[in-house]
Amino acid sequence: MRQWQHVIPSGAIAALGLWVCYVSFTQQPAQAFLFPRLISSVFVVLALWTFGRALLGLSRAGTGIGRTMFLNILPGLIVAVIYIFWAAEVLGFYSGSALAFFALLSLYDPAPHDAAKSWLRRIMITVGFILVMYLLFAKLLSVFTPRGLFF
Repeated sequence: MRQWQHVIPSGAIAALGLWVCYVSFTQQPAQAFLFPRLISSVFVVLALWTFGRALLGLSRAGTGIGRTMFLNILPGLIVAVIYIFWAAEVLGFYSGSALAFFALLSLYDPAPHDAAKSWLRRIMITVGFILVMYLLFAKLLSVFTPRGLFF
């Protein structure tokens, strides 16, 4: 049973990586998808390598994901699904990313939720993260990002 705890997740990640890679290579204009094609290709190679190691029983990283760990990860997975399938497209890449990052930071930050100082720090970290993303993607790499309701 322990081997399946490595095979199933790595197989799911490899399938997701193949889908993302396929989508990036079938979309137009090709220039807009150059960076996603590069990243998704590297991701697929690493995911398939990990899946192959799991199938051969060579994966020795931990004992898999237990119930407690899964329940700890679940809120983040829900935020990620909402971001991927709704927020990035409807709100825009940067607005959706800011909301998703702030939600994840609020969920997993151990700082107290009843202190204004910790909320201010979360907001400042989110703004800084989005600023770095914007400068990296829009200015340095000239990557087209999904436009939405805001930007």
